[in-house]
Amino acid sequence: MQRWGDRRLGLELRLIGPLQTNKVRDAIGFFDVIETLDRAKLAERVAREIQALGHAPRLYVQVNTGEEAQKAGIAPTEADGFLKVCREEYGLVIEGLMCIPPVREPPGPHFALLAKIGRRNGLARLSMGMSDDFEIAIGHGATDVRVGSALFGARDITAAGPD
Repeated sequence: MQRWGDRRLGLELRLIGPLQTNKVRDAIGFFDVIETLDRAKLAERVAREIQALGHAPRLYVQVNTGEEAQKAGIAPTEADGFLKVCREEYGLVIEGLMCIPPVREPPGPHFALLAKIGRRNGLARLSMGMSDDFEIAIGHGATDVRVGSALFGARDITAAGPD
């Protein structure tokens, strides 16, 4: 069976945003990278679906570096333990970490924190930085940046729908 991704001519699809457990099978079949692994229930479901489908997307753990209540992601103080559970209990191969710093704070300290957690856990891949701060993120070791607004223009957040 040919996956949709096999026909994309080198395009890589990344899931950035909350992933509901009931959508995991579809996400694993569609995306090349899932950047928002952030809770044990989701990790368990991802592991189960990877086993059932026989292939795995590359996985990143989302860290909520600002510990913002409205954002997904594991708290920085819980990241080491969560990574250990993902690896040892669920057998997941975690490729990297992802963060989205708080809008009203300088991003540098958040990028530095993510890089520190990554080094401590042997993870060299860091998805951090967007159109407005990607240079700072690269300075802190980002390997993946998200520059959609720079390429396509700012989104109309009023048309984006509910969070």
